[in-house]
Amino acid sequence: MAIGMSELKKGLKIEVDGIPYKITEYQHVKPGKGAAFVRCKIKSFLNGKLIEKTFHAGDKCEVPNLQQKQMQFLYDDGELLQFMDNTTYEQEGLTYDQVGEAFDWIIDGMTCDMMYYNGKAITVEPPMVVELKIVETPPNYKGDSQGGRKPATLESGAVVQIPFHILEGDIIKCDTRTGEYLEKVK
Repeated sequence: MAIGMSELKKGLKIEVDGIPYKITEYQHVKPGKGAAFVRCKIKSFLNGKLIEKTFHAGDKCEVPNLQQKQMQFLYDDGELLQFMDNTTYEQEGLTYDQVGEAFDWIIDGMTCDMMYYNGKAITVEPPMVVELKIVETPPNYKGDSQGGRKPATLESGAVVQIPFHILEGDIIKCDTRTGEYLEKVK
């Protein structure tokens, strides 16, 4: 099935020149002279590279043969990140390049969505919202409550900006797509 220029949107998965991509930014451009076009930034599922691609009226791209399976993160063996299928108990290893930025949000035992392209594991996506413990953050000082933010390192290794009233040891919710703090877990 082909996807036309008018159907493109942020987050859509497409295949260009035999490589699966995800649209990360999308801009519809209608110049004063000439035909409208769509300028997109697309991220490769195979190597994580971000490229800019322009689609004109009549251009088509394919829907990639992608499958998703829920897998549990087991451990990092130094070369590969090991994941396990909870139904068949089969293990699958991915390199750091394949996992990419998702590695900042994954901890042992977490369930993630593993992406397969033509039957081969290519990447993993953490849940959209994760609950993680703060392992390091500066202490609060008197007068810090004016709505500012401070950095906090989470148990997964990610660094997020949090409100001043949150302390080390607290558990917070974060959006893994944007890397933003959402709320403190009660």
